[in-house]
Amino acid sequence: MPIETIYGNLQGLKSSQIKQLQRLYQQRLPGDRPTTPEFAQRLAAISTEINQPVCTYVNRRGQVIRVGVGTPRQTQIPPLELPRYGAERLSGIRCIATQLKSEPPSEAALTAMALQRLDVLAVLNITGSGFQRRGGGATGYVKETYLAHLVPSSEETETDTQQTRTSPLASWNVSQPLSLDVLSNQDFLDLVEGLEAEFQREYVATQVDSDRDRVLIVGVQTDTLTPQAFQDTLDELARLVDTAGGEVLQTFRQKRSRPHPQTAVGEGKVQEIALTAQTLGANLIVFDRDLSPAQVRNLETQIGIRVVDRTEVILDIFAQRARTRAGKLQVELAQLEYMLPRLTGRGQAMSRLGGGIGTRGPGETKLETERRAIARRIARLQEEVNQLQAHRSRLRQQRQHREVPSVAIVGYTNAGKSTLLNALTNAEVYTADQLFATLDPTTRRLVVPDVGGKPQAIVLTDTVGFIHELPASLMDAFRATLEEVTEADALLHVVDLSHPAWQSQIRSVMSILSEMPITPGPMLIALNKVDRVDSDTLAVAQEEFPQAVYISASDRLGLETLRQRLGQLVRYAVAPS
Repeated sequence: MPIETIYGNLQGLKSSQIKQLQRLYQQRLPGDRPTTPEFAQRLAAISTEINQPVCTYVNRRGQVIRVGVGTPRQTQIPPLELPRYGAERLSGIRCIATQLKSEPPSEAALTAMALQRLDVLAVLNITGSGFQRRGGGATGYVKETYLAHLVPSSEETETDTQQTRTSPLASWNVSQPLSLDVLSNQDFLDLVEGLEAEFQREYVATQVDSDRDRVLIVGVQTDTLTPQAFQDTLDELARLVDTAGGEVLQTFRQKRSRPHPQTAVGEGKVQEIALTAQTLGANLIVFDRDLSPAQVRNLETQIGIRVVDRTEVILDIFAQRARTRAGKLQVELAQLEYMLPRLTGRGQAMSRLGGGIGTRGPGETKLETERRAIARRIARLQEEVNQLQAHRSRLRQQRQHREVPSVAIVGYTNAGKSTLLNALTNAEVYTADQLFATLDPTTRRLVVPDVGGKPQAIVLTDTVGFIHELPASLMDAFRATLEEVTEADALLHVVDLSHPAWQSQIRSVMSILSEMPITPGPMLIALNKVDRVDSDTLAVAQEEFPQAVYISASDRLGLETLRQRLGQLVRYAVAPS
């Protein structure tokens, strides 16, 4: 944008009036004062002539960097264009705004100040008339002024000269009405340096672990979700964020008939999220649903920090958890398939040259190059996944040739599948109270009683955990792993009975199994963690799943019964029809 660009509503303005606004860019203000009487009167005179509010944005060197026609809310600087951004500092920009009505700055203007973390907001109430002095220069246009600035949330004071006004998300001081001379003589530099020192102290005091992402979670409750299902989804997303290494600072909820096509949530909620993000020092926004590439771009533009969806969090966890070559291969494939449609719109950003004429070509060329490179990599990875499928198929054929029955352990993530495998076979698989603690499948031999108590050898395979609305890219990339489920003679479905949403988790797992291309074999349900549930939950489970077996893998309770039931399950599965 040329530096003389005038922002806001220019409809109906004469060319001479636009030139007056453009000349404001040539003004230079002192660095230690909010404004000068001459600049303020000139700004008010232009505002009076066009009969609209005018805002000028000035950096700490005293240079006018933005001129807009409209209120501070209508002319505010997008977050991504602000030179400095963060909860521990101010943006280094002040706004001097005119106001046609004789009243204190509005809530919308103060919220815009907070969103941009302006050094100060100086509001000039104009009289509606004035005069040009002999020899040039406007005067008499400014009736009264107000000076507003942010304060740390813990500093809420009220004096004769200023009062604290607090929104649910930000705190600010607004002065009593001041004359223009008093405003112009304020020690601006001392004020902002003191404020930044206070913000820095508060930020350091609240910052516990700088290595963890500071996350805001956003959930949209549509008509298809019950309040309990919606809450379960948000709780699970918080666990996912924690597993991925993030710290959840706050959760936002909005009830809508359907997600907003541009931003998933409404405009007011986006503003609330942006204000909270810069107030709390968040550096990541996580949504509870898949976002389109356009929605991500719109949200990042308006909020100013990175925005990801639930699928990207799951992919990040998988990338951290993959240990074997096969696991890393499948994770990379899933990530590339997720990334490919999201390259659109990054053309200029991917160019090393500046914006403007002559740079669009290289940017788009770089974009197309990147897209082709990713497409080639995806094709190569898919070939390797196919080879992995063939390798696993040969291993399964060898087991079938030896007539060793196979049982795949399936279940919701964190249900205790790996802990159960360790308890039954001493497998020493990594376990933790986290979602997707283990990713790579593990197969171990287990001896179970057969007819007449004779020992029968089977193989148990621990598979990747399922989750509600498992991303399609993961389903495709992990098809080699999931084939262990479809090719197994029988399934052992492990359920975390202590989880509040254990019934919906069972439904999610059954839904995923029903979508598989080959119908899995017979299934035994093992209700795990019975040592952590009350009698009411046990009664409900016994009524709903009378054939299930009740165990505690961590305390090794009910494992002998489970071995016997596994023997019966395998005998039924491999019996000739």
